[in-house]
Amino acid sequence: MDGLRVRERNADPSPCWDFSTANRILFGAGALREAPEIVAAWGKRTLLVTGKMPARAAPLAAALRAARLAVETFSVPGEPTVPLVRDGLALARKFGAEAVVAFGGGSALDAGKAIAGLAPNPGDLLDYLEIVGREAPLPKPGLPCLAIPTTSGTGAEATRNAVLTSPERRVKASLRGPPFLPRVALVDPELARGLPPEVTATTGMDALTQLLESFVSPRATPVTDALCRKGLARAARALRRAFRNGSDLSAREDMALASLFGGIALANAGLGAVHGLAAPLGGMFSAPHGAVCAALLAPTVRANLAALRARASHSPAIARYGEAAEILTGRKGATGEDGAAWMAALARDLEIPALSAWGAREKDFEEIARKAASSRSMKGNPAPLDREDLAEILRTAR
Repeated sequence: MDGLRVRERNADPSPCWDFSTANRILFGAGALREAPEIVAAWGKRTLLVTGKMPARAAPLAAALRAARLAVETFSVPGEPTVPLVRDGLALARKFGAEAVVAFGGGSALDAGKAIAGLAPNPGDLLDYLEIVGREAPLPKPGLPCLAIPTTSGTGAEATRNAVLTSPERRVKASLRGPPFLPRVALVDPELARGLPPEVTATTGMDALTQLLESFVSPRATPVTDALCRKGLARAARALRRAFRNGSDLSAREDMALASLFGGIALANAGLGAVHGLAAPLGGMFSAPHGAVCAALLAPTVRANLAALRARASHSPAIARYGEAAEILTGRKGATGEDGAAWMAALARDLEIPALSAWGAREKDFEEIARKAASSRSMKGNPAPLDREDLAEILRTAR
């Protein structure tokens, strides 16, 4: 299935929907030991895509080699760019990779998914990239990909897109489609133990953002609703604990599930204005995606609620924000505004920096708002926001 497609039927007010995710999800402490057997079924030559510290993947590389697999390693030192992924593609093709293992945070996973999807296909990366490219469909299936997250934030192990930065255009854009969906998502909460508090904070806030945006999206479905409710509850009880004690395995498990559920939900229900703004911000400044989402979350919720109450007072999203607030605060009858206040307090507790810490200034807001207004993520936003609304969110978050 090609993601979620919602279409209204004339004879029935209920929408039709479909649902897609990784072919297989393996979850649990110690699940990493299953990786060699999974990959060995796909071929003998494996490209291992890692984050900026390849040494973290050394035990996995050794285990793959012990299973008589030839392994070539490709490191992703930061958020993946078009030139970097081109380099990875060249290596995969020269090596003759038959499978890709993506091991790391969202950047490594997105790069690995991009390489896996593109490696068997002709042409240049820009033939398939949205916004700055031709956005053509891939004619051939991608290589099988095993996605192994080591942080709990993007949920990229369960999404059918790979986000890349175009340095020339100063924008982030996605490769999208079934070839970029991992064959197997392997989520081992033990891999996140010992992450620095600031990484725990920003990735965790990204997971929370994705769950909330999918929950209030007009494309939400009963399946994504269930995932978001459970994910929001787990993030609410675990994120502060994981931030304060990185070795708390129970908190890490909750956050790993929250991230996974958020990834599955966004792949089927879409996102909203936080991610609409985060894309150009990430393209224009060297700002970590999770940190940007964390700074934008509470201001965007407030802006959406104000717009809904003023322009779409019958929108079901108002009640959705209230339900999310009850889950997050644990208080019956909490309003969406109460939820926004809880999110702002969480961001303070997690020491989330303002947008200005990454170089964003008032003079940049018009361009950011213009780019955000036309982003794909805005299609899932529950409220009608214009460019001035978006610029005001940026001013509040700066």
